[in-house]
Amino acid sequence: MKKPMVRLMCAVAAAISVGVQAQEESAASLKQALTEADVKLNLRLRYEDVSWDGLEDSDALTLRTRLSFTSADYHGFGLTLEMDDVTALTDVDYRTAGNDPANPGTAVIADPEGTEVNQSYLSYKGLDTTLKYGRQRILLDNQRFVGGVGWRQNEQTYDAFSVSNKSVDDVTLFYAYLYNVNRIFGEDNPIGDHKQESHLLNANIGGWSAGTLSVYGYLLDNKTAASLSSDTYGARWMGKVGESFTYNLEYATQSEAGDNPVSYDADYLLAEVGVSVGAVQLGGGYELLGSDDGVAAFSTPLATLHKFQGWTDRFLTTPDDGVEDLYVSASGALAGIKLAASYHDLASDYGSTDYGQELDLSAAKQFGPVTVLLKYADYQADEFGSDTQKFWLMFNATF
Repeated sequence: MKKPMVRLMCAVAAAISVGVQAQEESAASLKQALTEADVKLNLRLRYEDVSWDGLEDSDALTLRTRLSFTSADYHGFGLTLEMDDVTALTDVDYRTAGNDPANPGTAVIADPEGTEVNQSYLSYKGLDTTLKYGRQRILLDNQRFVGGVGWRQNEQTYDAFSVSNKSVDDVTLFYAYLYNVNRIFGEDNPIGDHKQESHLLNANIGGWSAGTLSVYGYLLDNKTAASLSSDTYGARWMGKVGESFTYNLEYATQSEAGDNPVSYDADYLLAEVGVSVGAVQLGGGYELLGSDDGVAAFSTPLATLHKFQGWTDRFLTTPDDGVEDLYVSASGALAGIKLAASYHDLASDYGSTDYGQELDLSAAKQFGPVTVLLKYADYQADEFGSDTQKFWLMFNATF
């Protein structure tokens, strides 16, 4: 699949470049484009502690070192390379939960050691269009459907060909063909990569004082895990009233695709509001990942799931009965410290199962190039899973 995609990108780039003069800021030579590259070093040190009823407690101290290289523009062409290394600074037992009551397993911290290529792609920019081929970061809308799982030390990136066009004012059109998803578990893990023949389409339309509209179609054909193949179509309205009130409305519908062995239809709904009161931001919302009569539920396998339904990540896989999430949040700053809190009440869509409740708290402060972050999450189970508490202390610096 890779060779046809390389030829396709070269052909499209050549067609666009015909008759297009070199941009004024373009490097005079390929050597200059490489020597004037933007090089960044990012260090992220994190301690994570997990207490999960029914499993042995676990903790990990890991350091992620990221080196990024982005060349200067050369007649519209560019090169981006990014390497990540994740090193465990303490002994970590990554055993998974088992069926032996005498050895239930250890709560997993999904930050495996390893050195990997995080991004490696060629790009071309011309006629308000950006083409990319190779391993790349793809973040769409609020990452509820397609994201990078940037919270984990090993980021999720995509082997893909993508096109982004901004020829029309206030309109961004995006398309990507995915042939592999590099998941957070690392290349050495059997589930680390998911082979794909998937298509992502997204149109973001702005220019209105009242808000921005996003319409999308995500056609996932997962060749590694057929049960994650689906067709999703939806629309998202990000609205605002004045300077202090915002609201988001979203609807999507999903059905099975590819070789998915389960036939189902499920809906997604979101209604969310936010208001600024001085320096404090208050919010609340209702999110539904619907169920088809308990047979299967709406799934978002490419999402940045840590952002949604609580930081303990107890709902990374949507239960077949679906999930209703009613939540409130508050954030602000005190003495230069960014504070945030949220509370989730989680239940099933099909049936009347009260899953549980979760409280999430965070505090962050900047010290020059270093950001220090404290996070705590507490899930109290009612009829789903077991009580879970997680704590993080993280230091992040970019040079």
